[in-house]
Amino acid sequence: MKTNIFQHEFRMHRRSVITWSLAVVGVTLLYLSIFPAFAQEAAALDDVIASFPEEFRAAFGLGGVDLSTVLGYFSFVYLFLQIMLAIQAANYGIGLVSIEERELTADFLLAKPVTRTQILTSKLLAALTGLGITQAVVWASVFGFIQAFKGDRTYDASLLLRLLLGLMVFQMFFLTVGLVISLLVRRVRSVTPYSMALGFGMYVLGAFGDMLGESAFEKITPFKHFDAHTMIKYGRFDTPLVMVSVGAIVISVAASYWLYTHRDIPAVT
Repeated sequence: MKTNIFQHEFRMHRRSVITWSLAVVGVTLLYLSIFPAFAQEAAALDDVIASFPEEFRAAFGLGGVDLSTVLGYFSFVYLFLQIMLAIQAANYGIGLVSIEERELTADFLLAKPVTRTQILTSKLLAALTGLGITQAVVWASVFGFIQAFKGDRTYDASLLLRLLLGLMVFQMFFLTVGLVISLLVRRVRSVTPYSMALGFGMYVLGAFGDMLGESAFEKITPFKHFDAHTMIKYGRFDTPLVMVSVGAIVISVAASYWLYTHRDIPAVT
């Protein structure tokens, strides 16, 4: 029965996984393909970027970025990948149990000889498998396109590896927090508004924190916990901030199991 639940949930995510993976490949190819042109005109571009207001540069992660280097340019692309992957993970988390409650089919599943803990575990594993496939596509496209367009420039592959590892924990944050949100809301009528609000909301918090110089926002949003500029500058993410995300993931998972096992599930009357 648990295997059947996993297979059913994964089949539900399959088309979405393909769509998000293709979108990631498209965005990565689009931005990395123009890297050679950016690198050749680095001096002129630096002058243009310097002319922008400091708040604008901070909001779009352009402060102190050397676009002529492979990883410096990739740090700009990294932000767009984060936004896409945040929305994907939030979609999966918020829709994990809410779709059955919305369509009033949850009571049919709960009538089967399987516990709520086993149901939620199977659903989480299916969502994680979908995110894992997308991550594999991200890694392959990033490494492949960088190799294709870097020319004779070199870069620290271990640093890029650490950046990509950060994306995995980053997505886990949005998956688990999205799940908690869906369990705290009485009924989620549409997943998209919630996932967009969570993904873009966290990005805006990070952007406003940079613009206002308010460090308190760093403690809230994973966009600052997994900041590419910090990794490139220091060779690592800010460990205390990363632990905030890890703590949020652990708490969210524990809270999700408690909320789901104690939840009143709407049934067909």
